[in-house]
Amino acid sequence: MAWHTVSAVLYGMEREREHIGAREEGWREILPQPGDGKASGALSERRVHLWALVLEARYVPCRIEPGGTGWHLLVPAEYLDAARNELRLFEEENRNWPPPVPPARPLAENTLATLSVLILLASFHNLTQLDISLSGHPSIDWTDLGNAHAAKIMDGQWWRLVTALTLHADWLHLFSNLAIGGVFIVYLCRDLGSGLAWSLLLGSGILGNLANAWLQPLNHRSVGASTIVFGAVGILAALSLVRYRHHLQRRWPLPFAAALALLALLGTEGKQTDLGAHLFGFVFGIVLGLVAEYLVGRFGRPCRGINALLALAGAITVAAAWWAALMFGQ
Repeated sequence: MAWHTVSAVLYGMEREREHIGAREEGWREILPQPGDGKASGALSERRVHLWALVLEARYVPCRIEPGGTGWHLLVPAEYLDAARNELRLFEEENRNWPPPVPPARPLAENTLATLSVLILLASFHNLTQLDISLSGHPSIDWTDLGNAHAAKIMDGQWWRLVTALTLHADWLHLFSNLAIGGVFIVYLCRDLGSGLAWSLLLGSGILGNLANAWLQPLNHRSVGASTIVFGAVGILAALSLVRYRHHLQRRWPLPFAAALALLALLGTEGKQTDLGAHLFGFVFGIVLGLVAEYLVGRFGRPCRGINALLALAGAITVAAAWWAALMFGQ
């Protein structure tokens, strides 16, 4: 009885092999060069799955089979010519895709000028610690006069959007912004040019403070250049996203990882700073960076004269903000 059972199983297996063999006769293999059919050999796993997707998108039936040295793509015999033609067209259209990584933009030699601005910011912090008297201000409380007070900003004291960026709660606050943010700011100035870079940084800081004041309670106050620091990270993220938009698989997480790391370092640094200003600085940095990189990619970096005008405009904006604070601040 057992012998008859084994014989039946073996007979069934033989019949199955004959059936498969007959079915295989109706399938043809797509070779590595679909256009001419001259090459032989198996396909890589990545290519065989990619080609299978192409054929499925064009409604050409196909199947994938593993082989000893790779993978094989099979199509019904009546679809062989159509499959070869679809794959040939696909390879021709995507022969140079993705495009090569664009060459690195030469960096401007302006590190000394950028460091000078950062040193000036540190020197201004020293000034705010002195007991200075001016007309109308017997003893100036710089922090009270220039902090980003939400109620006063919404009441029309626009200068606080700027002056708050130049104030710091203490030396630790100042040092953390200069030491960490200085790296991003120096690189950004070398990449875009000092005038354009500082204009974007100032813009991201002002817009970040404005959005923060609009959303925070009216009694909210903050100071610090960390809004600009996060703006720098956002701008650099945008530059990378636009410049390397065809090669983002490994690049896109880096700017966001940098922002998260900065949030961990600077986000809880004191009672006069807040996460909202940092977040909005980062967001507006991305927006301004996208616009800047599009324009720079199309027209090139601003020439030295335009950079100088942009830098002068930024300096005038800061000076005018403090003049307004001293004249009209309460």
